[in-house]
Amino acid sequence: MAEPALPAPDERLRPPDGLWRRRVASFGHAGRGVWTALRSEIHMRFHALATAVVLGAGLYYRLSRLEWAIVALAVAGVWTAELLNTAIEALTDLASPDWHPLAGKAKDIAAGAALLAALGALVVGALVFGPHLLPNLFSL
Repeated sequence: MAEPALPAPDERLRPPDGLWRRRVASFGHAGRGVWTALRSEIHMRFHALATAVVLGAGLYYRLSRLEWAIVALAVAGVWTAELLNTAIEALTDLASPDWHPLAGKAKDIAAGAALLAALGALVVGALVFGPHLLPNLFSL
């Protein structure tokens, strides 16, 4: 019995039909999720404003590459925690429209995660921007 022929090398590398279209669409869904959270959640708008301030301060103080990396991780951590908190709250409201102690517990824990991420970012901001700000404060 003859073995089946292997596909040509370029055929093996070609993704299945529609794969790229689905991947691109998933970015659209994710972007819509961020936009929805920005429109509906006051905390997300606060984080957007804080992010803009941090980016402006980083450009003004000409942060090093390492400082930018640390700030970017802190900002991404806060945004991620806040988006997950929003998603957990929405799912909890869907699953338990009436008050339930476990629903409240889930929401409180998710909010606590977002709070810890924000506090961590505040510490990162103090450590990164402190050395840039202190000389300016003493020269006043």
